[in-house]
Amino acid sequence: MAINYSSSDEKRFWESSASEFLPGIMRGIEKESLRISPDGYISQRRHPPELGSTLTNQYITTDYSEALLEFITPASDGLTDAIDWLMDIHQFVYQHLGDELLWATSMPCVMGRESDIPLAYYGESNSGKMKTVYREGLGHRYGRFMQTIAGVHYNLSFTDAIWKPLKDLEPAENSDLQDYKSSRYMGVIRNFQRHSWVIPYLFGASPAICESFLHGRPSNLETLVPGTRYGKFATSLRMSDLGYQNNVQSRLKVSTNYLKQYIADLEHAIRTEDPYYRSIGVKEDGKYRQLNANVLQIENEFYSNIRPKRNSRSGERPTKALAKRGIEYIEVRALDINPFSPVGVSQEQLYFLDIFMLYCLMESSGLITEREEAETKKNFALVVKKGRDPDLHLLRNNQQVSIKVLAQELFDNFNTPAELLDKAYSTTVFSQTLAKLSSVIEDPESSLSGKIIAEVTASGQGFFPYALELSNKYKSYFNQLDTTSSNESLLKEEAKRSIQAQKAIEHDDELTFEEFVAKYFA
Repeated sequence: MAINYSSSDEKRFWESSASEFLPGIMRGIEKESLRISPDGYISQRRHPPELGSTLTNQYITTDYSEALLEFITPASDGLTDAIDWLMDIHQFVYQHLGDELLWATSMPCVMGRESDIPLAYYGESNSGKMKTVYREGLGHRYGRFMQTIAGVHYNLSFTDAIWKPLKDLEPAENSDLQDYKSSRYMGVIRNFQRHSWVIPYLFGASPAICESFLHGRPSNLETLVPGTRYGKFATSLRMSDLGYQNNVQSRLKVSTNYLKQYIADLEHAIRTEDPYYRSIGVKEDGKYRQLNANVLQIENEFYSNIRPKRNSRSGERPTKALAKRGIEYIEVRALDINPFSPVGVSQEQLYFLDIFMLYCLMESSGLITEREEAETKKNFALVVKKGRDPDLHLLRNNQQVSIKVLAQELFDNFNTPAELLDKAYSTTVFSQTLAKLSSVIEDPESSLSGKIIAEVTASGQGFFPYALELSNKYKSYFNQLDTTSSNESLLKEEAKRSIQAQKAIEHDDELTFEEFVAKYFA
């Protein structure tokens, strides 16, 4: 199969001059890391003050738990800048962890009780309290164990240099440039959804879990070694429905056909009460249990492996930012922590995502029907649970097709964007990456998930000792680096600035918390 371009004019553009417009792609990473004690339990300590305020630090914050760190690299157009930044942030953080570690995998291990998982604390401002109450609600809705799973998000945006000539190829296109960009970004998202199964197929890195994570709940997982459960051909249990205590979101319909419809669907969800969430209660004895009893407390609760994004202003909800100013970038949320990298993601993975996302832009992207949406979700779920099965078949137009055939066709089409990126950046790394990863098609056990199962099996000790050994290895790696990171002084200054910024926000609060929440949702 060849790339299906939307028009002959666009085909000529991609085949002739497109490479000169590609430099300037902006990239960034958001990477979660669970802070643990030396014996592998989730840390009970407060966020290290030397890392600044979790409310206002633009590089280092927390996600669900006080122990679940989140590292955010600034957007940059350099090919390796995101990984370089992530290295510097890790090195800086390790200087202030004492005897604690950063867990080297997505799935946590020695869990204890749900009440042992501390919620993230963001101070006493209204905005800080709202973030904590939201997380309290997530715990009641889905269980705290599920919220301690870590992942990597990749943010990408194409430069206006590519959007302008593409728009000029459509004479009937009379919208402004931002509306055109938003429309095309939604097309990229739809194409990503169609082929998103390739991410866990190649990079799924959570095929096995500690038995402690199940906390006695039944599962269909087999025993790999005592204390370790796994799916025989699983790639990414993190991306499965393993462990969720309710399934309300499975009934949620959020269209990616049009940005306006996407926004409307999310708005409807954050304003529609759900009976199960109502039974949890919003307040109990004057203490908030969740922000509200609606299908979604806020937009960010919507779980998706890709999102359209726009940086929000202070007090502005994400959907309002999208509605006012359109899509700014795309957030890919399907990556597990890569345990073979000290920072949890490799440069090779980012090269592949660049190729994949450019392909999603180049390929014509029709609207997704309900049938096709169900098909794409089914394919993703199949690969998550059975992706390394050499006999696995996925669905295409209601027909079962071997995953090997589909993967080979996809990789054949990836050659064109890989060559374009090589030419744009005067390199060969993209084509080399594609050639290396193509080996997984013939040998699924050479994937990340396959390697993890092989190493855990060979050790005979189980997933917990395996992950703990890696965590100690990476701590030693960063602590033994004999050079100061290039961004250390900047990270120190941001930590100090963020603390003062949090104090200013707390000082300037004038509304009660109830008034603040009501205004936010108005």
